[in-house]
Amino acid sequence: MDTGFDLGRLLGERAGEGHRLQGRMLNPQLPRMLHAIGFDRTYTRAEGAYLYDAEGNDYLDFLAGFGVHGVGHNHPVVRSALHQVLDADLADMVQFDSPLLAGLLAEKLLARAPHLDRVYFGNSGTEAVEAAIKFARYATGRPRILYCDHAFHGLTTGSLSVNGAAEFRDGFEPLLPDTRIPLGDLDALEAELRRGGVAALLIEPIQGKGVHQPPAGFLRAAHDLLKDHGALLICDEVQTGVGRTGRFFAYEYDDVQPDIVTVAKALSGGFVPVGATLAKDWIFEKVYSSMDRVLVHDSTFGSNAMAMAAGLATLQVMEDEKLVENAERIGTLLREQLAERLERYEMLAEVRGRGLMIGFEFGKPRSLKLKAGWNTLQAARKGLFAQMVVVPLFQRHRILTQVSGDHIDVIKLLPPLTIGEVEVERFLAAFDDVMRDAHKGTGLMWDFGRTLVTQAVRRG
Repeated sequence: MDTGFDLGRLLGERAGEGHRLQGRMLNPQLPRMLHAIGFDRTYTRAEGAYLYDAEGNDYLDFLAGFGVHGVGHNHPVVRSALHQVLDADLADMVQFDSPLLAGLLAEKLLARAPHLDRVYFGNSGTEAVEAAIKFARYATGRPRILYCDHAFHGLTTGSLSVNGAAEFRDGFEPLLPDTRIPLGDLDALEAELRRGGVAALLIEPIQGKGVHQPPAGFLRAAHDLLKDHGALLICDEVQTGVGRTGRFFAYEYDDVQPDIVTVAKALSGGFVPVGATLAKDWIFEKVYSSMDRVLVHDSTFGSNAMAMAAGLATLQVMEDEKLVENAERIGTLLREQLAERLERYEMLAEVRGRGLMIGFEFGKPRSLKLKAGWNTLQAARKGLFAQMVVVPLFQRHRILTQVSGDHIDVIKLLPPLTIGEVEVERFLAAFDDVMRDAHKGTGLMWDFGRTLVTQAVRRG
């Protein structure tokens, strides 16, 4: 049937215009940034852990859309599920119904968190956090949500109020009342609980910014403290959940049972945005306490059939391909191999993380020759050295990574959970090449560093 719309033809006719259109009609700074660091490629295809350009060059994706592509790009099982939804002609988003697929996905998720009882489905990680904040405040009757330094929980107004990064908050105040504590500081937590009015502590089991985690046992001890004061523990598993750390949920490492858990990113299968807020029954019973309150927290697009099917297919792939176990095994291999390089490269200061959520941090070198260049970069803008590493990893070796936050010299690896030893070997060979160059103290890499310094000084 001729519909008058041909997506393939449209993509062919307008190929290569994405950056121009972005700069003209969307975010003006995005194409400028991509051009400045040489990331302004046009990808035409993606499969598994790889992106491809029009010339057929492959790019190893160790960013995975900030963790969205947990099962890899364009997984055939998830694709098939979405085709099946379209072919089924389902009655979708009726609003006054109880969609079966939502119940089935909730059932699957709760099987992974048997201490929790109910699920709210929204459209993103930040929506999942917004729901968690509202549920905790209403269920406890208290206003205060505690969060940690350097936390990232989203960018909508409520989640921004518990965002520990000033660069995201600046200019958007006033936000909700908030209280920040140092990550892993039980004394600070107890002091705030004694002040009263605390509904919950919201915490990432491993922080996305910088890949920091609290000391072992902190979550369990924090939960006990919170419980003693009638407050809740909310674990934000938007990035760490769905197998990323070698457990389905990262809080499992601490043998703790949070009161509320947020999930998103990888649950989408890399196709349809979805967020989920899991909580105990009594919390839902308080929030939805009567038929008058049936829509007191809801989303028009929440529980839509495409998102639910993508989530169900993703969880099936996780089980069938044993991706949680693969994340633990391959993540351990990659982390250990990077740690072995700590003695080899004096500017490599620390390797940390769990599963396939890995951060490595750079630090001040010992030798005088390297120290001078390092100090120049730091004086211009902290974090420039890490950017100096990210750029040649991409431009020379076609490996996509990211600096894990503003003003920090940490690179974060978030590859698809499907990678194997071949991808690990490719990354390590590329990393060695870039680090050997960096430790010469001269050459193209440091020339690029000087360019970054000039740009940073101009911006300043």
